[in-house]
Amino acid sequence: MNYEKEIRRLAAEKGALILAHNYQPPEIQDLADITGDSLELARKAKDAKESTLVVCGVYFMAETAKILSPEKTVLIPRPDGGCPLADQLTPSSVRAAKAAHPGSPFVVYVNSNAATKAECDITCTSANAADVVRSLKEDTILFGPDANLAAYTQRLVPEKTIIPVPLNGGCPTHHQFTLRDVEAARREYPNATIISHPECSPEVQLASDLVGSTGYMIRRCGEKKEWVILTEKGIIHPLQKKYPDTIFHGIDTAVCSNMKLITEEDLYITLRDGVVPIQVPDYIAERARLAIERMIEASA
Repeated sequence: MNYEKEIRRLAAEKGALILAHNYQPPEIQDLADITGDSLELARKAKDAKESTLVVCGVYFMAETAKILSPEKTVLIPRPDGGCPLADQLTPSSVRAAKAAHPGSPFVVYVNSNAATKAECDITCTSANAADVVRSLKEDTILFGPDANLAAYTQRLVPEKTIIPVPLNGGCPTHHQFTLRDVEAARREYPNATIISHPECSPEVQLASDLVGSTGYMIRRCGEKKEWVILTEKGIIHPLQKKYPDTIFHGIDTAVCSNMKLITEEDLYITLRDGVVPIQVPDYIAERARLAIERMIEASA
């Protein structure tokens, strides 16, 4: 079967918009109408005119799309694609942190589950975390679940006190990168600019030339001719497409297995059969929507 042809036919026939995260397999990104980081996908999902959204990413991304577009049908080809980082922050741990720090707002990374977002005041992404924190009038901010992103935001917004919840929360894929990786890259690629994701450890961030979200990487990587990219290796595909004359070096072991689950066959079946629809209970969706919309307003 020619999956590409059938997927495009079904998407047009059913009025479906396909959104894919930058970490998705290359063939899925190439079939998507929109690719981007979490913030870009959240905005596009909210503004989409199509009646059906197919989210090629991990589960929290599809939840976010459904929360922002409750009237639309939101499908995810592989609902078993979870996020280990998201699972590190639970609704009860948010409530406990807020009880321990009364009056302090909780900024929750979009890489979190809907029930957790519902307990928080505002969401953020790796692209807009500093803007979100600056938008708050309070001086002490609770922030989770990624402690590395919290540390990165603290450096950008030193006038605030940011308390990470949990203290050591983080992405297993980004935790793979070490200072030795940066030092080895300097030796092997002396002419390359090193850019790392804010989910990397503070040591890796500080040793890099630039730090930023995947969207930031795509915007900036046209400025130099050779780069070392310290994030999930899926980002190399859109970078190479956008900048074909630029050299990109990634680390082959930097793979999020959950981001790589979706196949062309999965996407075809999703469009053909309308599976798997995302449902978020109203009492969770309404509160989570407020937190997400506050983020979008703060970073507009």
